[in-house]
Amino acid sequence: QVQLVESGGGLVQPGGSLRLSCAASGSIFSINVMAWYRQAPGKQRELVARITTYGIKNYAGSVKGRFTISRDNAKNTVYLQMNSLKPEDTAVYYCNGYPPPSDISDSWGQGTQVTVSS
Repeated sequence: QVQLVESGGGLVQPGGSLRLSCAASGSIFSINVMAWYRQAPGKQRELVARITTYGIKNYAGSVKGRFTISRDNAKNTVYLQMNSLKPEDTAVYYCNGYPPPSDISDSWGQGTQVTVSS
């Protein structure tokens, strides 16, 4: 089973940018759709963006035009470029395949915390 490690989070002011990375321990080429998810305190995990093996992308309405998902199959890495960040983007961000596995699946990594605050 592929292990996923997210990184790149941090504290940023509103309007700022961050680039998240998701490094996989094995090949992600066979995972047709990779995705970024986020979970804010007290809320359920939600889909942020997804990308197919060949680069077809979809975004949640709340991030469309501000976030860009990409993947490098040779490096087994998925990225999320986040621009024009808003306080409501504050959450722990995770990557995984799409559709997502169950919440109790051990394929979920630790996530990376993104905090948008002045």
